[in-house]
Amino acid sequence: MPGPGGIILPAVVTTDAPAQRPTGPDDTATRRPWRRWSPRTRDGIALAVVALALLLPLRGLLRLPGPPMEEGFMITFPWRVLQGDVPNRDFLHLYGPGSLWALAGVYKVFGATLEVQRLFGLVQQALVAYGVYFVARWHGRRIALACALVALVIMLPPAGLTAFAWTGAVGLGLCGAAVGLRLRALPAGPDHDRRATWLGIGAGALFGAAFLFRLDLVVALGLTFVVLAWRLPRRRVVPFAVTTVAVSALVLVQVLLAGVHAAVKGMLLQPVFDLRGGRGLPLPPSWGQLDGYLQRVGGTTRQLPWPLPTLAASHELFLWFFANLACIAVLVVVGTVVVRRDRSSTAARAVLVGGVFSLGMLSQTLQRPDSTHIAWVSCVSIGLVATAVVAALRTLGPGTGRLRGSAVRHARLVACAVPIVIVGLVIPNFTVRTYADFVAQTFGKHRSSYLIERDGRRFYYGDPTVADAANAMFPTLDRLVRPGTRLFVGPADLSRTNTSEAWIYALYPEAVPGTRYIEMDPGIANARGSGLAADLAGSDVVVLSRNWGDWSEANDSVRSGSPAAARVLERDFCLVETFDPWFDVYRRCRR
Repeated sequence: MPGPGGIILPAVVTTDAPAQRPTGPDDTATRRPWRRWSPRTRDGIALAVVALALLLPLRGLLRLPGPPMEEGFMITFPWRVLQGDVPNRDFLHLYGPGSLWALAGVYKVFGATLEVQRLFGLVQQALVAYGVYFVARWHGRRIALACALVALVIMLPPAGLTAFAWTGAVGLGLCGAAVGLRLRALPAGPDHDRRATWLGIGAGALFGAAFLFRLDLVVALGLTFVVLAWRLPRRRVVPFAVTTVAVSALVLVQVLLAGVHAAVKGMLLQPVFDLRGGRGLPLPPSWGQLDGYLQRVGGTTRQLPWPLPTLAASHELFLWFFANLACIAVLVVVGTVVVRRDRSSTAARAVLVGGVFSLGMLSQTLQRPDSTHIAWVSCVSIGLVATAVVAALRTLGPGTGRLRGSAVRHARLVACAVPIVIVGLVIPNFTVRTYADFVAQTFGKHRSSYLIERDGRRFYYGDPTVADAANAMFPTLDRLVRPGTRLFVGPADLSRTNTSEAWIYALYPEAVPGTRYIEMDPGIANARGSGLAADLAGSDVVVLSRNWGDWSEANDSVRSGSPAAARVLERDFCLVETFDPWFDVYRRCRR
């Protein structure tokens, strides 16, 4: 079967799989014709089912209102890289450079548009789903298919097709783990050494690329590397390790371009220390209310009707948080036990790989336990928990410790039922119900999306009044903005930089962002000495938004920061026009 990076992964027969009965003319093969198909064909069908699950909601997702700041900067950042700007030095960027480099190359060929960005996000979602599939494949095709579909309906809904660096990093890391498992399963002997070398290089390249996308994935990648490389022959470990280090070392290019101080501050100090005060949320999530502002605003009240009773959104989020922790614990504990019982079993090691990979990502959930950050981890932990369940039932059961006959099928059903119950009954509002809504939007049902367009460049908003105000604002901005104009976009209250309408930069690619804070975060952009006021003083045109003026969370985002930028606005800029109730346009006063 085709694997990541074009590597061919043959059908897997694990050492702990049950023995197959001879098949006679009246046996299962006659009653089930698909049994006659080759393993490669059946794998192809399973992979096609995953692809179909990705493509069904695609049309709806391409027209879905996305997160305004995040989608805006995922279009603008790589475009600025193409114009010669350097992340960390010329604009705030809190993650590794790999995602921007990849997107810059894509934009160079296809253009920096919303649609291209979202299609890149679709590829990243596919990497996650197929990565889970190939890790779980060692426990059977059906288990793998169920795991991939569960991972997809967990990962996709929170942010749609936004090309987040985290999604790409997780997808690359999972695919690297799948190739690493194939490396371990390759028989010993000189006949396989050449192939083992290439598998090691492939796994290392994927791990290194994942690190370049998100440096904070280093713990998950490091733990997974140890599990994969433990007691592996040195001649197989070396290509894996050397390639991982070599690709990861490309981050030094970013350090050289931005400068050591700017790179360390932007990629390590600001995301770890400066960002947390204004972005953290109560731990665990509150039972009686949603703590995240964006979740309260978006909510789940406008979803399609659901045939089954559901809990309140805050209750689901609370249970989801602990279900994620429980699944990580099950994967790690069961994986450790089954590996100790059979160190040669690749299926057993696949369970442990899923556990340590999830465990290494846990900080994402702990720092901000909203639906997006829980999904970013639980797509792997809940997605792969079926492998732990079936491994436990197969190898830790009574008697011989091996299941036979119909008991194997029952074990698979139980294993698949666990994650399906979680996403279908415990957290449907955040997973399968939202996914179904996306599919319905593909066919024109229940769509609440309003087009914002300028010169063929599009963005979508969920509020028609914002879309109307933005479309009315563009003729005024078109008169003011020329190639090279320094355009500043920010909130109406510049002392509270909780978010920004960064998509405006994406619709005006000929302008130069007037501030390094294209992404605005509380405690960073509005901190004393941040340089926001100086950026504003050097700008030509200013757009301020009142869209998020009532932002409120249980963290430092409710506090006002430095008033310096507001003073510069009052001193140097004159109001051109107001587009009620959302936007104000200013230009430098002519005195």
